[in-house]
This record gives sequence, structure tokens and C-alpha cells, in this order.
Amino acid sequence: MINEQRSAFILGTFFCIGMIALGLIAGFSATRIKEYERVVAVKGLAEREIPADVAVWPIRFTAASDDLTNLYATMEANTKQIVSYLQASGFSTTEITTASPSVTDKYAQDYDGQKPTMRYKAQQVITVYSKKINTVRTAQGGLTELGKKGIAIGGNEYDQKTQFLFTGLNNIKPAMIEEATRNAKTVAEEFATNAKSRVGKLKSANQGQFTIEDRDSNTPYLKKVRVVSTVEYYLAD
Repeated sequence: MINEQRSAFILGTFFCIGMIALGLIAGFSATRIKEYERVVAVKGLAEREIPADVAVWPIRFTAASDDLTNLYATMEANTKQIVSYLQASGFSTTEITTASPSVTDKYAQDYDGQKPTMRYKAQQVITVYSKKINTVRTAQGGLTELGKKGIAIGGNEYDQKTQFLFTGLNNIKPAMIEEATRNAKTVAEEFATNAKSRVGKLKSANQGQFTIEDRDSNTPYLKKVRVVSTVEYYLAD
């Protein structure tokens, strides 16, 4: 019985020693693997200046009168003049959208005891949605001629500004991602050279988010498209 207990104790002791040794070997191996898994994370930028391909141009005009019938007649006449001007400028009927006029009765509003000079005020918006960017820019400059004919064209309020859009991002995405990745690798190679190493296989890549902004506040019809890719490479001796 004593011999059996001694044998079991000896066997258990050797088992524990073996497990400890195995753990030390595994830990040492993991440390060695981690030491050799050297990586460099770099960013690559790709930028392009692209002209806008769609313009959304709202034209707001107003009129006032004490006679509601005359006011609607004036708005209708002004609408026809503006649409005629736009068509003469090169826009088709499918590119022009006319909204209904919005009329305000100022007598129904509080006016601090001072009676408004005109009871009714109307405003209306005609919107041009077109891919003819240069035509839009040229036609905008001719609106003053409509003003000389008595049409009160609204100013460049925030909610009435012309929007210039770029909708062809999917067409340039692959090339820009390739360029950003290539630029990232160039940065990684420069880093590796300084570290007396070399770039190995690709470990991971993050495409990054595309941004489209106006090139500057004076040329909203020119866009700056930008993407930054984050790439990790293994380093090898």
C-alpha cells in the first residue's frame, strides 16, 4: 500500500514538473513569436480636384399687393418671364421645377400698431436641376436683367444658395484607393529603410472615409475629393 502511494506521488511530481516545463517553453515561444512580429502602421493620402457635375439652383422671387387677385396675376406673369429666360439660356423644361406661390396676409399678423404698406406678400421658388454647370453659372449672371423688368429676385440667403454637387464618386473610388495604398507603402518603405529593415507582407488595411468639399468658398463648383487609407505592414530583416 505504501509503495503504491509512493509511486503515485512520484508520478504526480513528474507530471507537475512536465506541465511547468511545457508552460515555460510555450511562454518562451510566444515571446519569440511576438518579438519577430514587427509591424509598421502608416497612412496614405489621395486627393483629387474634380468639377461638380450637378447644380441645384433655386430662384426665389417675391411680390406684394393689396389686391389678392392682382398679386396672383403678377406672380404668374413673373413665373412665365423667369421660365422663358431659363429656356432661352439653354435649360429644358425637365430641368425646371416651379413651386406654387406662398402668400402671407400681413393684416392677420401682429405689426406693432404700424399698418403694413401692402396687405399681401407672395414668394415663389423656381428650381433648376441640371448637369450644365457652366450654363448655370452664366445664367446666374443674367438675373439682373429680370430685376430691371420689375421682378424682385431674392438674394443669396443660406437656404437659397446654389448647390454644386459631385455624384461620380464610385467611378474614381478604386483608383483613389489604389493611389492612397501605394502612397502608404512608400511611407512604410521610407520608415523601414531608416530602421534598417524592409517591408514585408501586408497585415491589414483600412480604406478610410471619402470626403467631398468645396475647393474654396469662391469656387463651389470645384470639389476636392480626399481619402486617407491606414495600412499595416510586417517588417522583415
